[in-house]
Amino acid sequence: MTQNEAENFPLVASASMQPAGRAKRGASRRLYMQERNDVGQMTCCTYVLWFFSVLFISLTFPLTIWFCLKTIAEYERAILFRLGRLLPGGPKGPGLFFIVPCIDELEVVDLRTFSFDVPPQEILSKDSVTVTVDAVVYFRVQDPTMAVINVENYKRSTELLAATTLRNVLGTKTLAETLSHREEISNTLQSLLDEATDPWGVKVERVEIKDVRLPRQMQRAMAAEAEASREARAKVIAAEGEQNASRALKEAADIISESPNALQLRYLQTLNSISAEKNSTIIFPLPINLLTAALNEK
Repeated sequence: MTQNEAENFPLVASASMQPAGRAKRGASRRLYMQERNDVGQMTCCTYVLWFFSVLFISLTFPLTIWFCLKTIAEYERAILFRLGRLLPGGPKGPGLFFIVPCIDELEVVDLRTFSFDVPPQEILSKDSVTVTVDAVVYFRVQDPTMAVINVENYKRSTELLAATTLRNVLGTKTLAETLSHREEISNTLQSLLDEATDPWGVKVERVEIKDVRLPRQMQRAMAAEAEASREARAKVIAAEGEQNASRALKEAADIISESPNALQLRYLQTLNSISAEKNSTIIFPLPINLLTAALNEK
């Protein structure tokens, strides 16, 4: 085992294991030392196989050269394994590089941002209301080595984790909070997913709640509640309008009562309005004095 491999192995092991305490770190260290001794016994076999593979490629040079050159695009990285062991030096690419096809195995990882739709989840909210919620998640591979070594299928694992986290988070929210605090819930989901997928080398960039669907009965109940609330507000507004109109009429009557001539003019204006609207109406005007005397007698 070379010195570079010995220095690279504990870094990968520590990134994948992430010990929680001093005792666990000590156990991981002892496990690493044991694995290092086992690998040292296989070093000679590895070099022998590598020598015969290079010899075979040299003897069949015109034909095998096309199997030894690999091209990786700008948005991709290649993880190279030799006899099942991760080669030091980190991911390969982009560009052209050389491999030994007999003993080397290649895993290509795409670094672009992926997106997937979380299937609609039926969630029971905190106030015992069943809602159906779906979301969309955007993520990318941040560490290709960890994405290949630490998880079997990082895409599928991220999708399952997103669905579970969505159910767990929305289960602690009421219906009103789910409908009105979407941005806050999206940020919470993004932080939880990003923390959970960090050991996989995956970076969750954004989480958006697409739609919140309610049952038909709940929709009708909410519509009836909103309609009743609007009718109540309309009645209050109408009552306030009548109150204001009555107060204005009282003030106008007080002003008119101070001047008998103003009352006479208002009387004539009312007769003019009636004659303009209803031409077939017969009007018998009476003097205001007679009406006043009749009211006083009563």
